[in-house]
Amino acid sequence: MRSRASLHWVLMPTEGSTTTAAAPPVPVHEHGRTAFRILAAISFCHLLNDMMQSVIPAIYPILKSTYRLDFGQIGLITLTSQLTASLLQPVVGLYTDRRPTPWSLAAGMCLTLIGLVLLAGAPTFGFILFAVALVGMGSSVLHPESSRVARMASGGRHGLAQSLFQVGGNTGSSLGPLLAAFVVQPAGQRSIAWFSGFALLAILILSRVGFWYAAHVRSGAHARAARAVLHQLPKRTVTRALAVLVALIFSKFFYMSSLVSYYTFYLISKFHVSVQSAQIHLFLFLGAVAAGTFAGGPIGDRIGRKYVIWCSILGVLPFTLALPFANLFWTDVLTVIIGLVLSSAFSAILVYAQELVPGKVGTIAGLFFGIAFGMGGIGAALLGELADKTGIEFVYRLCSFLPAIGLLTAFLPNLEPARPKRAA
Repeated sequence: MRSRASLHWVLMPTEGSTTTAAAPPVPVHEHGRTAFRILAAISFCHLLNDMMQSVIPAIYPILKSTYRLDFGQIGLITLTSQLTASLLQPVVGLYTDRRPTPWSLAAGMCLTLIGLVLLAGAPTFGFILFAVALVGMGSSVLHPESSRVARMASGGRHGLAQSLFQVGGNTGSSLGPLLAAFVVQPAGQRSIAWFSGFALLAILILSRVGFWYAAHVRSGAHARAARAVLHQLPKRTVTRALAVLVALIFSKFFYMSSLVSYYTFYLISKFHVSVQSAQIHLFLFLGAVAAGTFAGGPIGDRIGRKYVIWCSILGVLPFTLALPFANLFWTDVLTVIIGLVLSSAFSAILVYAQELVPGKVGTIAGLFFGIAFGMGGIGAALLGELADKTGIEFVYRLCSFLPAIGLLTAFLPNLEPARPKRAA
């Protein structure tokens, strides 16, 4: 219809499609053409969202000094943000599996905008917790719903789609420390309000994506994609596999929390670098995380997600064990390797879980994003308390053993034989 012409940038009609009032054109089906414009849009919004979020842990040294916080209170800030997101994401995913809500993406970003504005002028520690809780609520909507959009736009290339979505978020996370070092650090805490402009831009883009999403829902293509069953496994096998994946998520995000939340303090304590220099070192690690995230999905599409999980979780163990004993140069080298290898796991784990439980795309995405956020938040709080009692360097020696949990990957069923690619 002519009234939809303004939305052409997100509509990529399949060959031979026709347009009728009853059945609006939908660009991609489960095994059709990949809608890269949609993937680019949600990836960019994921970048903006996680960039704004990553400013929060990046300014922990400022908050610690301004409000005279201890490590336990720093961990509580992370716990509040992550736990808010972790509790709500499965609920959002379960609800939208039953009632798809195209406009929830833009609505969630509005919560992030409000949280940033409040954080910029927070008068007390309690107000900081309230502000970061709103930011966490915004993410609780963005992640499961964007993951659903990524799967709808994938054209069957689920690993690639999830990686493109995830790499946007990790790229945004890597930019946070730079913005904190060169914008927030010189200008002060109130400069966080400037990031509300990024939130407004994301709201506009997600509103446009909402039109594409709504057209997809009206056509029924989202339901066909959700019902695509790749495997029929016994319920006990599926339950055991999900439990293993949760343990792997625990391993990955507990360790990642030690780096994201306390790496700057570790560098300052052990190597006596400046706060600004520590932020740049953190950027190197987060940049490696972004690069590794992109690699995991496409490689999983080609060789199998179980192999990616094996190499990502267990393969990083020698490097984490060496990290506490390295000098500053080798600390940078090791953290880059750790970021590259360990970050490739999440896209593979998420798509693997969605294949285990077909028809529950939003629920599984919300559950695993929620667990990831929750593990990160709980890890930050517990590790902060431990750092107060034993020192930050002991925390890194202890956490270095976490990737050994990757041995549990042996209990995951091999899903590869049922893939269409095998028959090609």
